[in-house]
Amino acid sequence: MLTIGQLAAYAGVTVRAVRHYHATGLLPEPERDHSGYRRYDATAVADLIKIRTLAEAGVPLSRVRELLAVDGVEFAAAVDDIDRQLRAEIRQRQRHRERIVRLVAGDSLALPAEAVAYLGRLRELGFTDRFIGGERDAWILVAAQLPERMPLYMTMKQQQLDDPESLALYRDLAETIDWEPTDPRLPAIGDRLVAQLEAAYPARSQEKSDPTKDMPDDLARLLDELFLELVPAAPRFLELLRERGWTGWTNFKRSARTP
Repeated sequence: MLTIGQLAAYAGVTVRAVRHYHATGLLPEPERDHSGYRRYDATAVADLIKIRTLAEAGVPLSRVRELLAVDGVEFAAAVDDIDRQLRAEIRQRQRHRERIVRLVAGDSLALPAEAVAYLGRLRELGFTDRFIGGERDAWILVAAQLPERMPLYMTMKQQQLDDPESLALYRDLAETIDWEPTDPRLPAIGDRLVAQLEAAYPARSQEKSDPTKDMPDDLARLLDELFLELVPAAPRFLELLRERGWTGWTNFKRSARTP
């Protein structure tokens, strides 16, 4: 007859595990002998080894009790069923792992290759991580709603980066992400942006002036909200644009100048 410590050693488990199996009803708990100790026989050792082997194979403890009570044919069928469940769980965990890998990849999460390339170019040009993060979040929203237009949008963004004047203004706009609404440099940035808009879209043009023209208004509003959340000076910047005859941010539009 064995003590609980000896039983655990024979079966290759801890005493704590034996007590846990007692508590769950998997391993019968013998009566104490006259000296107050519980003693275990060879059957207990065999049962405990079976329990340990099944648990190590990934069989849920809720199923171990069932397997210990069936004959050889039923045992084989039950093991096949558990194997199918485990393989399904493995496939699900693999899918979870693939999602985690995509999260680690950062830009490639929910963005097409051309958008990833655009963000990569911003990094190469020295734009800050905070600014690029805002760009990434904005384009994720666009890609989710207008995936078929992303190649066109990214072509236009790359062309803007190719143009020295546009790139210079883009760099200055990126710096405003850390400016306060009272920063005295804001009006000059607003003037430069309006000058580019006026040059690109003459007053005789009555159509929407942003190259993305047909972007849905609800999506444009959502992107404007993102701009307002990200840039503390955004409300003041939009006010300056209105004073110069333009409204919106995602979809620039002409408006009557304020007095």
